[in-house]
Amino acid sequence: MADNGEKTDMELSLTQFITLDGVYQAPGGPDEDPSGGFVHGGWTAPYLVEDDFGYMVSVFERADAFLFGRRTYDIFSSYWPKIGVDGDGAEGVIAKAFNSLPKYVASRTLGRADWEGTEVPGGDAVAAVSALKAEPGRELQMHGSGGLAQTILAAGLIDVLNLLTFPVILGTGRRLFPTEALPTGFELTDSRTTSAGVVIGTYRSKGAPQYGLISE
Repeated sequence: MADNGEKTDMELSLTQFITLDGVYQAPGGPDEDPSGGFVHGGWTAPYLVEDDFGYMVSVFERADAFLFGRRTYDIFSSYWPKIGVDGDGAEGVIAKAFNSLPKYVASRTLGRADWEGTEVPGGDAVAAVSALKAEPGRELQMHGSGGLAQTILAAGLIDVLNLLTFPVILGTGRRLFPTEALPTGFELTDSRTTSAGVVIGTYRSKGAPQYGLISE
């Protein structure tokens, strides 16, 4: 684990592309994840512009380690090891982070991880993530991994949400926040909108929601 002289525990952040109706499934292409009969893969493509990638670079520059679910690991490990760490632009920055920093896969079905620098902690995902967060560093980052994210959100372990909300409704697909999601309050700490209409919001967890009465 990277040590930057700070002995504070790592924060866990989740960066997720979602639609207006909360779908996270298969943002990158038609064949990325057609499970469940999903036919809308690649829904981010018409809205990705240069300023999106500038934001993503700023996120990756804060990373000290990465956490994946099995499906996202399979997708990323088939692509990012092929990208040179000395590449130009946003892709080069992201490739350098992914290929050089520690990576962890929370999976009971993955027997071996071939991507260099990857470990499979095994056992209970919540316990494994809690142990990783106790390590010194800046951010343990999740990108995608929606199914694992739901488990970790339900355990109250995610400190920061980076949500890139795309101006499209799909009606079907896996949604990030299921009906049994843990009630949690968040503080909006940063927001911006890209030229293509993608709303980027950074939300910091504040624990249980606060309630009150709206009076006239």
